[in-house]
Amino acid sequence: MSDSVIEAVIDNLRKRDDKPRTFAVVTYGCQMSARDGETIARLLTACGLVKTDRAGAEFILFNTCCVRDNAERRALGNILRAVHEKRSRPEMMIAVCGCMAQESGGGAARTFPGADIVFGTHNIQRLPEYLLRALDERQPVTDIWEQAAGVEDIAEDVGGANEHGHKAFVIAMRGCDNMCSYCIVPYVRGREHSRPMDEIQRECETLLAGGVKEITLLGQNVNSYGAGMKGGATFASLLRAVASLGVPRVRFMTSHPKDLSDELIDTMAAVPAVCNHIHLPAQSGSDRILALMNRRHTHARYLERVAKLREAVQDVGITTDLIVGFPGETDEDFEDTLALVEEARFDAAYTFVYSPRTGTPAATLPDRIPEDVSRERIARLIAAQEARTASVFAGLIGSEHVVLVDEAARRGSGYVSGKVERGMSVTLPGGEDMIGRFVPVKITSAGHNTLRGTPSDDRVTASP
Repeated sequence: MSDSVIEAVIDNLRKRDDKPRTFAVVTYGCQMSARDGETIARLLTACGLVKTDRAGAEFILFNTCCVRDNAERRALGNILRAVHEKRSRPEMMIAVCGCMAQESGGGAARTFPGADIVFGTHNIQRLPEYLLRALDERQPVTDIWEQAAGVEDIAEDVGGANEHGHKAFVIAMRGCDNMCSYCIVPYVRGREHSRPMDEIQRECETLLAGGVKEITLLGQNVNSYGAGMKGGATFASLLRAVASLGVPRVRFMTSHPKDLSDELIDTMAAVPAVCNHIHLPAQSGSDRILALMNRRHTHARYLERVAKLREAVQDVGITTDLIVGFPGETDEDFEDTLALVEEARFDAAYTFVYSPRTGTPAATLPDRIPEDVSRERIARLIAAQEARTASVFAGLIGSEHVVLVDEAARRGSGYVSGKVERGMSVTLPGGEDMIGRFVPVKITSAGHNTLRGTPSDDRVTASP
């Protein structure tokens, strides 16, 4: 991306009445997709477009996900509706990017007929160029790179305020080398590439100077950061470096159990800014299914890491991902997963019914699980985890925590919500002037998936 391309886009839009002036980015999927969506918004703002809501936008960019079948279907349905809407709005333009576009490869133009721009996960920085070409040539532009040229993060290059004001995602690494048999990520996000630590620190310094209170370091497998880099960088050393800048809170996701080192656990215990929460996907409690998934950890090894975390990190909160209905899963395999929920004592679990992803090894496995069996298993798993979550929440009533207030609560005026270090949401009385502030709170009750509390004193601060 160059300033001359952005200037050309601005000039083109200024001269023509039939071209878009406003934009909306519709993002599906993980935190990495959300971070990409923020970068896209900054690029379009730099090109002179004004961000608005989806209903009124003249340029709609769908930032897609193909990791789960549900997200893929939802995205495709909304894209098709936008293409239909475009027929009566000649100034409207549609772009599709992200994992679905990357997965489509050379067939992307056929997969998304009616889109003006289609690009993948490796070339977000070229969006202004694609927009200029679409405006000048009046033809659809499709460009899918097979692999990334490297880890390129352009947040600082295009400027603009942080999307969430007091919170920010920072990419530590992209891609994944694990090749789990069910997962499409290595094929659409590429192999692992870690960003140089000094680049990450500079971005964090800029965010901190702009008022950010919480930084989340992102990677498809963030705790393998540094693999293959010179100098012996590790993810634990990156955490310490970012925390040393004075960031009040540092989070990270997502972690792989096989790469959860003692050094990382010790860093979580020793560095106050690093939150006492880890998202540690187990995916199954059955050693046989874990082997079929190519997860490279076992039920026992997972629990050993959990025990180490609980021993070292005070009040640590552990969340996870779990899949049911993987090909060949027996009743005994499923019971092993239920046992893991009880033994690991998760704060929460994101549960999924297995959906085959074309191109992955698991998609060719025999012994598919009938839908009714998968539905019955997911219902039992959700009930088991909900009971565990309720027990955890009940144990927190009466305790005191510091909440970083994020937004006005959905329950109505006079309430705000935010998260404690452990990652749980808390609703408390207060006004929007508290957003972005740290508030000491006493937990008074618990709902289905959130805690409720009241400020425990008059202290509302900019730092914990």
